[in-house]
Amino acid sequence: MQPHDLIEAWLEQLQASGYRITEPRRAIVELMATTTHALSPIEVYDSGRRDYPRLGLVTVYRTLERLEELGLVQRVHMPDGCHRYLRATQGHQHLLLCTRCGQVEMFAGDDLNALTERVEQSTGYRVKDHWLQLFGLCPRCNS
Repeated sequence: MQPHDLIEAWLEQLQASGYRITEPRRAIVELMATTTHALSPIEVYDSGRRDYPRLGLVTVYRTLERLEELGLVQRVHMPDGCHRYLRATQGHQHLLLCTRCGQVEMFAGDDLNALTERVEQSTGYRVKDHWLQLFGLCPRCNS
């Protein structure tokens, strides 16, 4: 899907969920739909204020929460205990995240069946889903 089409689809979903489409919300959607980095709410706020100086931090938090509820963005838990947001994965993908610049790569192909079976047997839980995040330095930050 082209970036413009993705942005419009997100805006339609936001509107269908009861949100008015304002210019500040549009700026947040445009940023989150097109970025390749995991962004903190403050980074979203700072970036959005460049185009819309009256953007409020509360609008950023509420919009990110609604986008997460709609499954359009996902929260990424960082090693420092803070969280960031990024475009939700499509299908069964996992994250490789640069701890320095926030660059994100999606990857597939993991086989965690043996691990989940072991966990189920040892705990009695029935594992329904999993989410794998790997942290490191991207090639640019590693050089």
